[in-house]
Amino acid sequence: MRITISKENYLKAIAEAEGEGETVIAATLARWLKVSAPAVTMAIRRLKRDGLIHVSPAGEITLRKQGREIADRVLQRHHLIERMLTEIFGMEWYKVHDEAEQLEHAVSSDFERRLIDKLGQSQSCPHGNKPGVDRPQDRRDRGWTPLDELPTGATAQVKSVFERDRSLLEYLEGLGIRPAAELEMVTRNYDDTLTLKVAGKPVQLASTAAAKVWVGNN
Repeated sequence: MRITISKENYLKAIAEAEGEGETVIAATLARWLKVSAPAVTMAIRRLKRDGLIHVSPAGEITLRKQGREIADRVLQRHHLIERMLTEIFGMEWYKVHDEAEQLEHAVSSDFERRLIDKLGQSQSCPHGNKPGVDRPQDRRDRGWTPLDELPTGATAQVKSVFERDRSLLEYLEGLGIRPAAELEMVTRNYDDTLTLKVAGKPVQLASTAAAKVWVGNN
């Protein structure tokens, strides 16, 4: 069986969507990968034929053992590349996801081992996300909460940010909302925005964006 870049992308997308707490169906993959419904249908057919995924009668897609192993491998390489780009090359945290998306498929097993030797495996990526699949309930179990759920008057530290939206990352960077930043929930506004205090300055953030930021105790 030949594992192509396309197959790796689909398997990784299934794992990533699961990691965000989504039930994965064909429409999920079309949205996640920004591809057409017919393209997803063809890809699902190939992945199912190769024994990499299971599709339930209701259309829910889950990874089989080999599919999970491939997805985990790509996720780990993506994570290591992001850390390499920031920790070794000093690239801005909000840029590295897009770079890693391109480079993750070109990493050999030998280079992966060298990255692990150099960087270790336990550290979070520049966006604060842990290696592999980290589900919302896993984050809540660590005492984290989405920023839009932070009570008024509470203070917290940014722990992680949804990394697959470059525009969101750049916007948050402009507000000073990045991993390890300290902030305070000031008010919840009638227009579904939040007023936060970041580095002593008030900033406005939509609740939909805040839902993609996880915070916790310092």
